[in-house]
Amino acid sequence: MNVLRFVLVRALMWLPAFLAFGLSTARAEAADAVLQSPVWMAGEGGYHTYRIPSIVVTKAGTLLAFCEGRRGGSGDTGNIDLLLKRSEDGGRTWGPQVVVWDDGPNTCGNPCPVVDAATGRIVLLMTWNRGDDHEPQIIAQASKDTRRVFVVHSEDDGVSWTAPREITESAKRPDWTWYATGPGAGIQLQRGAHAGRLVIPCDHIEAQTRNYYSHVLYSDDGGTTWRLGGRVPKHQVNECEVVELSDGRLMLNMRNYDRSVRARQVAFSDDGGLSWRDQAPVAALIEPICQASVRRLRWAREAGQPGVILFSNPASAESRVNMTLRASFDDGVSWSYSRVLHAGPSAYSCLAAGAEADMIYCLYERGEKNPYETITLAVIPAASVRPPE
Repeated sequence: MNVLRFVLVRALMWLPAFLAFGLSTARAEAADAVLQSPVWMAGEGGYHTYRIPSIVVTKAGTLLAFCEGRRGGSGDTGNIDLLLKRSEDGGRTWGPQVVVWDDGPNTCGNPCPVVDAATGRIVLLMTWNRGDDHEPQIIAQASKDTRRVFVVHSEDDGVSWTAPREITESAKRPDWTWYATGPGAGIQLQRGAHAGRLVIPCDHIEAQTRNYYSHVLYSDDGGTTWRLGGRVPKHQVNECEVVELSDGRLMLNMRNYDRSVRARQVAFSDDGGLSWRDQAPVAALIEPICQASVRRLRWAREAGQPGVILFSNPASAESRVNMTLRASFDDGVSWSYSRVLHAGPSAYSCLAAGAEADMIYCLYERGEKNPYETITLAVIPAASVRPPE
C-alpha cells in the first residue's frame, strides 16, 4: 500500500509538468503547421488546366495570385488567358477569378509581377504569341509571328489593370526567337546604388545558334520604361528568378539543361543586373529540369538572427515530384533547411513573403496522378524556418 501511495504521489507531482510539456509541444507543432489549399482546380471555371503560378504580396498586404488559364488542353500553346485571384486575408479566402488578359485564340502567359514598395504600383510583365504558333516553329523562325513582350500595371492593389502595352522593341533583340518572362516574380532592389530598380528575370533563344540563355530586364522609373540587362555567360539555361544578396550583388537562379550536373545553376551580378559572371551549378539544389523559385524572406537582424533566402522546386533529379521548401542562412552558399510540402507530383512554384516577414507563401502546381491537377497555396509560418541546431 505504501508503494502504491508513493507512486500515486509521484505521479501527481509530475502531472502538471507532463501537461505543460504536452501543451507546449502542441503549441509548437501548431506554430510550425503548414496550411495548404487549392486556389485553382483543373476543369473548373471554364478552363481545362491551370498552370504557371505566380504570387506577390502588395504594399497593402493583399495576396495576388496569377496563372495561365488553358482552355483547350494542358499544352503550352493555343487559347491561353492570364488570370488573377486576390486574397485580403492571407490566403484563407479568395475573391472571384479575374481575366487580366484574354486575346481570343492566342496565348497570353508567363506572368512575372513585381511590386514597387514606394508607390504600391503592381507591374506585371507577360509574353504573347499566336495560338496557332508552336514553340518549335517560333524557334525555327517558321511561325506566322513570334514571341512578344507586354506589360500592364495596377494602381489600386490589383483590383483593376491597364490595357496590355507592348515593350518587345526594348525587351527583345531582333536575333532572339523564343522568349519568356519569369515565370514567377521579379524583385525591387532595396540596397546600394541601384536601390528602387525593378528587375525581371527572363530567358531567350538565339536565332542562329539556337542556344538558350537567361537574362534580365530592368526599370528605373517604376515600370514605365524597360531596358535589357545582361545575359549570362553560358547557355543551356532558361527560366530563372533573381534575389538580392547582403553584399549588394544579385544572384540569378536558373533552370539547367546540362545533364552532367542535375542541379540548378546560378550566376552573379555586382552592377544591378547589367552583367553576369561566375555561372556554376549548385549541387545541393537538385532538379528534374523544371522551373523553381527563389525569394528573400528577410535581411539579417540584430541579436544574431541571420538573413534568410528561400528556394522551392520539385527536389528530384529525375521527375517532377517532391515539392520542397529550402532555406539558406548564408546568402545561398549553403541550403541547410529543408521541408517537403508535397511528396507527390509537383512542378512550377512561386514564393512570396508576408509584409512583416511572418508568413511564407508558396503557390505551386500539385496533384496526385500528375502535377497539373491543382495550383495550391501553402502557407508556412516564417518562425518555423530555423537554422539547424
